[in-house]
Amino acid sequence: MATYNKRGYKAPKPKEENEFDQFSNVDTSNSTTAEVFDTLDKNANRMENWVARNQKAIFGFVGAIALITIGYVGYSKFVVEPKNEDAANEMFQAQTYYNDAMANTATSDSLYTLALNGGEGKLGFLGIIDSYSGTQAANLAQYYVGTTFLNQGKFKEAIQHLEKFKANDIVLGALSLGAIGDAFSELGQKEDALDYYKKAAAYNKNDFTAPRFLNKAGLIALDLGKKEEALKLFNEIKNNYQESAEANAVDVLIGMAQ
Repeated sequence: MATYNKRGYKAPKPKEENEFDQFSNVDTSNSTTAEVFDTLDKNANRMENWVARNQKAIFGFVGAIALITIGYVGYSKFVVEPKNEDAANEMFQAQTYYNDAMANTATSDSLYTLALNGGEGKLGFLGIIDSYSGTQAANLAQYYVGTTFLNQGKFKEAIQHLEKFKANDIVLGALSLGAIGDAFSELGQKEDALDYYKKAAAYNKNDFTAPRFLNKAGLIALDLGKKEEALKLFNEIKNNYQESAEANAVDVLIGMAQ
């Protein structure tokens, strides 16, 4: 009997082995991947055991950090802030004396003394420093004391207090450095004065303090015979601070430095 294939008939292909069955037959006991996973499992177990053994210490450490954070926030809110406010209120009268002394040279000596030591039942700047150490008011009082001593001719004392002042204001920062320069200049320490005047000029290059201290630095440089440095300082005023009061006479100073 003749045999034949039906039209469209295809012989069945051999059954393919399931891909997962293929991999299941692969020996992975020595593979790098197996070793990595085995190591990770061991390390994880060690970590779990370590945490279990030391959980009291861990919780204690976390609790300590939390207490420190809460304590700091509470201290700032309920101790530091009220202390700063009290110090600022206490210092208001001393600031009034200081401002009046700056405006009235005829009575400045007595007013400066009141600003330093206090009056009308209020502390002076020195009392603020002693009684409210660590506050913003006590820090600002260092500046006031320093410039008061400078105006009273107590130059060494002025430097001591001005160096303790930590400026948070760009103008006061420059003014405090410049005041130290003034004190050194009065003491005849010209090199130190020049250094501080340049620091004051560079502290913040605004149109108020920068040309003022560039001018002072240039004059000191001339006095020290450093004409090249003086010329550089005066030219900075001429080129960058044309609208300043110091610019009005800077051409004359440039001529002296050339």
